[in-house]
Amino acid sequence: MSILLEQPPRSLCLLRLSALGDVCHALPLVRTLQRAWPDCCITWIIGRTEAALMAGLDGVEFIILNKAGGIPAYREVARQLRGRRFDVLLNLHPSMRANLVSLRVRSPRKVGFDRDRAKDQQWLFTNSRIRAVTRQHVMDSFFEFAAALGVAERVERWDIPIPDTARVFADRHIECERRTVVLSPCAAARFRNYRNWPAEHFAAFANELVAAYGVDVVLTGGSSEEEQRAGALIEASVGARCTNLIGRTNLKQLLALIQRADLLVCPDSGPAHMATAVDTPVVALFATTDPRRAAPYLSRNLVVDRYDAACRRFLHKSADEVRFGTRVRSPDAMSLITVDAVMDKVAGLLG
Repeated sequence: MSILLEQPPRSLCLLRLSALGDVCHALPLVRTLQRAWPDCCITWIIGRTEAALMAGLDGVEFIILNKAGGIPAYREVARQLRGRRFDVLLNLHPSMRANLVSLRVRSPRKVGFDRDRAKDQQWLFTNSRIRAVTRQHVMDSFFEFAAALGVAERVERWDIPIPDTARVFADRHIECERRTVVLSPCAAARFRNYRNWPAEHFAAFANELVAAYGVDVVLTGGSSEEEQRAGALIEASVGARCTNLIGRTNLKQLLALIQRADLLVCPDSGPAHMATAVDTPVVALFATTDPRRAAPYLSRNLVVDRYDAACRRFLHKSADEVRFGTRVRSPDAMSLITVDAVMDKVAGLLG
């Protein structure tokens, strides 16, 4: 639905706390609004980890919520909002945590999702909604907020700042004259959210990748036990052509590495969308989540998609029959992805 504004807003608050992929999806909305209303002051309420990725963004003020900080963290956000008033609040985060934060934002127009997508009763905390669209990619759903305000022209631009120190770090680990593929084998750990391809499959793929194309491989990820194990298996399979940086990068360094690489291969995870932001192709592996909703936006043709097969095997319905966004919560689903299927996608880029 369209929201009538008597004049361009002078101040706008955007609420999207997490996760890394979703804040990457939200950034083109910010760029769209900046182009439409260059004099509008934009404030973004964001999570602490996500703020570390977006640090230095031009024309945006950040108010950071440390989600692990409990009640004192919410009080700090409330303190920073005290006495302030915004012409518009865009609540891009349908969750009870975000709902509670939105109560502290003073604005006559609070825009949220349509009823079907407004999880955790978000509709009780907003007074305007975007139009209802079925089976829509997350980034397209964020652009609906601009459309609701009468801004039709989209800007698919990110320009996340990368400091020189991060670029130097990437230079140290990726040689300009050699083709390099970054492998990020693990998504962030979440309860019953089985998005990781088995480490043994990743190791076999990495070995074939190096043998077929003579590329260098750089491994990235966090410091969890699962990620360390996956990294060790892949490194043992590839040998000297592998640089294992798992647990050894911050987000800006990771972004710089991905930007320097020829290709990223990963499951449905934050790095996939970081790659989109720096225009690096992504071969993304999907079986437990629907790529129509969450695939890397500029690399949707490179997705290895076994979601429908997983729905049929473990939910006994097709991908079109389940509710949009349904996750296949089986630890065996990602095993439906074969090494050959991933190599076929890579061949189109490196062959």
